Amino acid sequence: MKQNEKLKLHTLSEIENLKVHGRTTGCLSPLTLFWTGSAIELNVKGSELWIEFEVDYDIYEPWISIVINSTPVSRQMLTAGRYWVCVFRGMNENAIKNVRIVKDLQAMNEDPGNSLQIHAVKTDGKFLPVEEKPYKIEFIGDSITSGEGIIGAKAEVDWIPMWFSAINNYSTLTAEYLNADYRIISQSGWGVFTSWDNNPHANIPEYYEQVCGLLKGEKNEALGALKEHSFTSWQPDVVVVNLGTNDSGAFQSPEWKDEVTGQTHKQRLCEDGSYNEEDLGAFEEAVQNFLIKLRKNNKNAHIVWAYGMLGIPLMPAIYRAADTYMKKTGDKKIYVFQIPNTTDETVGSRSHPGVLAHKKTAQELSEFIVEILAK
Repeated sequence: MKQNEKLKLHTLSEIENLKVHGRTTGCLSPLTLFWTGSAIELNVKGSELWIEFEVDYDIYEPWISIVINSTPVSRQMLTAGRYWVCVFRGMNENAIKNVRIVKDLQAMNEDPGNSLQIHAVKTDGKFLPVEEKPYKIEFIGDSITSGEGIIGAKAEVDWIPMWFSAINNYSTLTAEYLNADYRIISQSGWGVFTSWDNNPHANIPEYYEQVCGLLKGEKNEALGALKEHSFTSWQPDVVVVNLGTNDSGAFQSPEWKDEVTGQTHKQRLCEDGSYNEEDLGAFEEAVQNFLIKLRKNNKNAHIVWAYGMLGIPLMPAIYRAADTYMKKTGDKKIYVFQIPNTTDETVGSRSHPGVLAHKKTAQELSEFIVEILAK
């Protein structure tokens, strides 16, 4: 493609008015985007913009969405290699374009080779300051919060990156409603105590205090994923936790077995189909312990446990755990909020919530957050 001769290269570290979204190590040479919804944001006054990516993976390729002036304009798979991608060209050189390059795919625990990095940008224009939003929100969850199933027909069942999206995700939409910056910490199949298949190590709280600790392998360690996260660098006004769906699934799934140690784990049901009290108690303790960890690291945040997009079997246990935590600590900024269930009309691909389900949840959740922020 013929390129504009006026294009000038800028490394990310040279751009004073660069805004980075999502947990990172702080390194810009290059910038590694780990989590769903991680992004760079720029206000560009120019006619053309290019981004230099470096991409790698063994199994699951990253996807990105390009958002210009708050409107998604393209979405694409990024194949392996280091190369330039054109974001826009031929636009009015005197108009300011707000541009976000958003990582659509979650951190891939199952693919240690997966990485998405940004080295530089090229433009014929200049960069202007990007506004700071009045609020910050952190979303913590599983496949729902990773946006699995938002893209694709209802008939799609393949577990592939194509069906993940950080756009039209309830987290993104809630942040837009509230005019807030946001971050996402999420992993498909994981829970607060155990994964859907009873793996006790596949829980978000265990890795919450690292940059992206659920990633594995020497490569991710070298990229800084396992470093301690600096909570003082970004303090949210609200933390939304959407966990419990996979913990419920564990009660219905076969036991998990560690192939190395032989260790097994199973969340059990009683003969009448009710939850084993000891195992249910372990789940409730995990909820309490996570609330303790969240409060330790987010001193002043309102913490909302939002649950219900794929049923509410563990809602009574979540209420009990939150109530016990509040009575023990005197913490008044804890809330449990039931979000709308997904229906036949609002379901997306892979039997997960679709766009309509995410929009309805975002509407109700944002209304609730407005109320608690006004307190």
